[in-house]
Amino acid sequence: MKTEAIRKTYNGRCVLDIDGLELAPGKIYAVLGANGSGKTTLARILAGTEKPDDGLKCICNDIGFLPQKTYAFAMTVRKNLNINGGERADELIEKLALTGLERTNAKKLSGGETARMALARLLQRDYKLLILDEPTAAMDVRSTLLAEQVICDYRDRTNCAVMLITHSASQAKRIADEVIFISDGKIAESGSASDVISSPSSKQFADFLNFCRVDAV
Repeated sequence: MKTEAIRKTYNGRCVLDIDGLELAPGKIYAVLGANGSGKTTLARILAGTEKPDDGLKCICNDIGFLPQKTYAFAMTVRKNLNINGGERADELIEKLALTGLERTNAKKLSGGETARMALARLLQRDYKLLILDEPTAAMDVRSTLLAEQVICDYRDRTNCAVMLITHSASQAKRIADEVIFISDGKIAESGSASDVISSPSSKQFADFLNFCRVDAV
């Protein structure tokens, strides 16, 4: 899957300006960057929920998108999952530690539980491109590791491309095949996750990593 150049401005300020992307099936791409770097804008444009300045042709007709702010419908956890099919509900309820919450009104879940439920709901279906915007931000360490395993299993089963927006270089190192580092709306560095995290070539990425504990969750 390839994109055209993508440019987005807000009130005359350019927040995203990249030449394009190529996303291969079966790979997880971690998009790293500081707050305001353009990560979420990129995710929204590719997911089709936000328009770029010049228009972007749809790169894929089968995209699953989990926005940064997850939500729950005012119904049980089980019914929330059934909205998107429900065929894999039992499996994902177990894998994401939601057992015992099936009949709970989803509006009463904690932030981390809502995040796990929203991920389980999205993954009921198979997609060619999966875009996840900070899917584990509200989760504790155990839940984060469970979610990462579920994401990897989903990639392995569907052979889809996954774009994972994250602040965590540690998370990228654990599960990503490729890293895309965005700084001030531009791609400052990209390449194999293991290579670029261990030996960054750009000053921007090196500075970013200095503020991250790559060995932490």
